[in-house]
Amino acid sequence: MNARVGLREQAEDLAARLPDLLAEAEHLARTLLLGSHGRRRSGVGDEFWQYRPARAGDEARLVDWRRSARSDVHFVREKEWQAAQSVLIWIDRSRSMEFSSDRDRPTKCDRARLLGLAVSALLIRAGERVALADLGTPPRSSRLQLMSMAEHLSAEGSGVDYGIPEIKVLPPHARALFISDFMGDPEPLREQLARAADRNVRGALLQVLDPVEEVFPYDGRTVFRSMGGTVTHETLKAGDLRERYVDRLSARKAQLEATAEAAGWLYSCHRTSGTAQSALLWIYSALERRR
Repeated sequence: MNARVGLREQAEDLAARLPDLLAEAEHLARTLLLGSHGRRRSGVGDEFWQYRPARAGDEARLVDWRRSARSDVHFVREKEWQAAQSVLIWIDRSRSMEFSSDRDRPTKCDRARLLGLAVSALLIRAGERVALADLGTPPRSSRLQLMSMAEHLSAEGSGVDYGIPEIKVLPPHARALFISDFMGDPEPLREQLARAADRNVRGALLQVLDPVEEVFPYDGRTVFRSMGGTVTHETLKAGDLRERYVDRLSARKAQLEATAEAAGWLYSCHRTSGTAQSALLWIYSALERRR
């Protein structure tokens, strides 16, 4: 009986949090006002997009002779890309992502979940297919898919100190988004991005940090403890560690950017003290860029 009561309480708690998370994500998505043509790039489709100067290798049938007659150069008439894209999203929900230095500031995980769901709402509205990369379910474009993602992200996290990115299903030519603090072992990330590059999957890495993780404001006697409690370090002169910490964080960022670039991905760092709108716009632009 106690087990059933505990399960019911967990379900009720999840149901109470789900509408708030989904509503907040959809509200954030609406603030960008991208409209129904947010995928603006050339490709297979019926709608006219733009003219561009003809390049070497373009077939004569692609030239718009009427438009070209008004100029000294030939122009190609491009159509807007309309094929649905599969986008896989991994949100780090490890213990390190639960950190916030201020009770009035969202945790790294809260911001990551919000951004992941908001960009999913934008992509689905634009006709794309989305899925959570670590679930292994196929990407879909529907309100039901968005609700399913919100339900999963509202549940408890993995319980490990640091998240390990994982893509269980990797369709070729898809797009992917990883949102994490990337404070753990960088090798699993390199392996995943190399695997993605082999299948021509392009994407974006968004590193989410609390502002104190960048400025290291600590001084004097300080006890540092990982969110999972597995690592503890006490020092009497925390200020003496500041320069080394900042240097190591800078090196980690440079490493992340280099790893992303090698795989054809983009990298950016977002602070939870900043606006979610700016981060969402960067994510959407990064995922929608041309190959």
